[in-house]
Amino acid sequence: MSAVYARRRLATITALTAFTSAAALLTGAPAQAAPPAPVSAATARTYLGQLTEKAEGSSDGYSREKFPHWSTQSGACNTREVVLKRDGTNVQQDSSCAATSGTWKSPYDGGTWTAASDVDIDHVVPLSEAWKSGASGWTTAKREGFANDLSRPQLIAVTDNVNQSKGDQDPAEWMPPTTSYHCYYARMWVDVKHHYGLTVNAAEKTKLASVLNGC
Repeated sequence: MSAVYARRRLATITALTAFTSAAALLTGAPAQAAPPAPVSAATARTYLGQLTEKAEGSSDGYSREKFPHWSTQSGACNTREVVLKRDGTNVQQDSSCAATSGTWKSPYDGGTWTAASDVDIDHVVPLSEAWKSGASGWTTAKREGFANDLSRPQLIAVTDNVNQSKGDQDPAEWMPPTTSYHCYYARMWVDVKHHYGLTVNAAEKTKLASVLNGC
């Protein structure tokens, strides 16, 4: 290889490296992973219009056990551990797949945590809410799929006490403390309900429409 050719080749490699680095900066890769992105606000507005409006059903017969959750995903890893790994940064797991260290930032309130015990995995559409919106008529297998759904924006790692304050409330009753997240949350909620054919009550639909119209 001639010296001239070698210099040209080095210059080409350097230019390509610089281009790649610049492209990475422009794409703005997220600092941490997140649930699957929900549909756009425009699509969510369309989906909301397609949801059946109906008074919320009874909670009679409901129990969390009817939605088997934190099912095994692979090896020793269950759904909770998969979400903790996905939504955190630098998450380390032991041989049983339990998260032993890492950092989690809760989009609901902006809280940052370094202990997995401070983090809950929220069902965006709560199990009890789903039950009262149509899931009472599902098979146990379908309810298990809903409770462990990693392919839609239904599971997210958040601050434990914020999740507990949400309980089984719908958007007419509770929204994340971080107001800038409301649009994204409404998109998640509608995306999940639409996919599963769940109903919405009047107050819930009004609140979702208000949020989505402001996106």
